[in-house]
Amino acid sequence: MRVNRGLFAGAAAVVAATAVAAATVPAAAAGTPRFLAPSQLPPHATSAWTAGPVTAGQPDPLPMCVGEAFPSTSVHRVYRTDMDATALQVTVVERSERRAKDYAALLRTKLDGCAKKVMAENPDITAEQKYYGKLDVEEGAHVYGVHTSASWGASDINMFSVGRDGNTVTLVRWGQLGGFADAQVADFKKTTVTAVNRLY
Repeated sequence: MRVNRGLFAGAAAVVAATAVAAATVPAAAAGTPRFLAPSQLPPHATSAWTAGPVTAGQPDPLPMCVGEAFPSTSVHRVYRTDMDATALQVTVVERSERRAKDYAALLRTKLDGCAKKVMAENPDITAEQKYYGKLDVEEGAHVYGVHTSASWGASDINMFSVGRDGNTVTLVRWGQLGGFADAQVADFKKTTVTAVNRLY
């Protein structure tokens, strides 16, 4: 089974899909979690980041491993460069801190088994992952890296983070062509801290 590479490095078409989404949430609306600005993503060597609108609902396409766990109440924003890098932030506001803690734990469980899941579902893909630790921001954030390589030569590196502030959980994904050596770990950790701090 050949995998859709849009699940890994992403594609510019995602931005077009979000632009025509049925519902758009103003980023600065009262009571609405704030999203990352393009300038707060890991810097790209040759291209500036741009962002789609803050949009209600699940992103399309869903990111690998965690996408199926996003509820219909998700709010998301898609980012891209003119080159090979894409990013995504998805935020979920739960009814209580207990539910938010459980949801963040669910996302972490899915990321813990990400490489194994990818290979089980896509025989042409080899996947490896790393855990980069917990960040001390609000109720905490956890950072992961997943490298995928395909039998036809594609190689992609993705970074994921899951963070929580009270009853709100946010997931950030950054991806581009390359391997673990190309992962901007320090920059992505900084982006994650900013994302969690900006929620409210």
